[in-house]
Amino acid sequence: MKKLIFAVLSFFVLFTISATAQERFGKTLNVGIGIGGYSGYYGYTNQSLPVFHLNYEFDVAKSFTVAPFITFYTYKYNAYRETVIPIGAKGTFYFDQLLKANQDWDFYLAGSLGFAIVKSSWDDDYYGNRNDYDKAPSMFFDVHAGVEYHLSKSIGLFLDFSGGVSTVGLAFH
Repeated sequence: MKKLIFAVLSFFVLFTISATAQERFGKTLNVGIGIGGYSGYYGYTNQSLPVFHLNYEFDVAKSFTVAPFITFYTYKYNAYRETVIPIGAKGTFYFDQLLKANQDWDFYLAGSLGFAIVKSSWDDDYYGNRNDYDKAPSMFFDVHAGVEYHLSKSIGLFLDFSGGVSTVGLAFH
């Protein structure tokens, strides 16, 4: 399964590197911080987690980009700690022309697909059942809705809402 995911992500990266820019959406580095939610074993915990996110968008077609990404978050519940690093690709469709948006604004819907590297650990002095908590799923799909305001030609401020992790950050064009 990991080989299939790697092959699909490699295809997207190679395809997007050769794509010709038709809009100003691509060739953008997005750096964000945000909040992610976690419901632990049988829903007993419900935490908001600080999240760090990085992606780079490539133009694929008019109003459509693909962005390889990496995200990082960690949480601790009692004696249990888990670090999760999702890696994948995010396909984004921009609705600016349809909405007749001012050039300072970008509106989009997106989907991300990837897998998560998960590292779990327990405190040394914990002697209970170490299999009590489920790890985060290794493969995921997420849906996003977002907006970006261009502060200048080279810098924008974005807000990205999703079912898993919502971020705010800077876009460097």
